Amino acid sequence: MDVGRRRIGLAGCDPLGLTVTPLPALARGPFPEDLSRLMAMIRKRRVQALVVGIPLDQAGAPTAQALHCHRYGEKLAQASQLPVAWVNEYASSWAAAERHNLHGDRSGALDSAAAALLLEQWLQEGPEPLLPVATAAIHSNKSAISDPS
Repeated sequence: MDVGRRRIGLAGCDPLGLTVTPLPALARGPFPEDLSRLMAMIRKRRVQALVVGIPLDQAGAPTAQALHCHRYGEKLAQASQLPVAWVNEYASSWAAAERHNLHGDRSGALDSAAAALLLEQWLQEGPEPLLPVATAAIHSNKSAISDPS
């Protein structure tokens, strides 16, 4: 997931983690509405874990948006009872725009292309996702966000 203020870029993969596919982005609304739509997708796709991008700055420090993304991912993990993994998404939108020629895209395709890059990165690098209960400890420790591994 590439969590933005207006949209959430989404991507999924096959059960073996071999093929990553961008999915239609979700236009953001109040969290209960987002949750309802995301839970329908989670059930339909039989999601086993969440991978959420955390936008760190060039030095690897959390940005204000990183804290927002972490809170959002934590709420979703707790509500869905799915484990969650965090991926540094520094420059993922730029890389996705370059790879798919999506500069200036406002349709959500860029958000989901970025989510696909995040999922590919996580599949290559790990780490194992944490259960929702364990994410509470990370949320209370902002320094843990700067090192999502």
